[in-house]
Amino acid sequence: MSKTTENPFASFDLSKMFADMKLPGIDPASLAATQQKNMEALTAANKRAYEGYQALAKRQGEIFKENMEEFASMLKGVTPSSASDINPAKQAELMRQAAEKALANLRELSEMMTQTNTEAFAVINQRLKENMEELKKHIPTAK
Repeated sequence: MSKTTENPFASFDLSKMFADMKLPGIDPASLAATQQKNMEALTAANKRAYEGYQALAKRQGEIFKENMEEFASMLKGVTPSSASDINPAKQAELMRQAAEKALANLRELSEMMTQTNTEAFAVINQRLKENMEELKKHIPTAK
């Protein structure tokens, strides 16, 4: 899998495409610039989402490794050598701690995902606001 974060639309010449259309009342250069900005915003949002989900996957791997190490050490601590060594209170406490840690990990991962989505959406939302402002400039006011 290629790890390029280069803008795939950088070499695409929108101004030439729109200039060839020759639409009356529409400035091809302005339309091309608007579409180029839209593509750049989409690329930036996708890049942010990719980086965020990559960090999320890395953190999930770290959590899995930590959990496996803790599980192995817990097994050593609660495995009885005889029936008289079974300590239900100790086992219950270990289970409580494991459940609390699992909830904390889920919360952390959920917050990472929410932050990634929020940042990616903010890029798109900002571009939508800019589009609306650009559109207002091009629409003649009714008299």
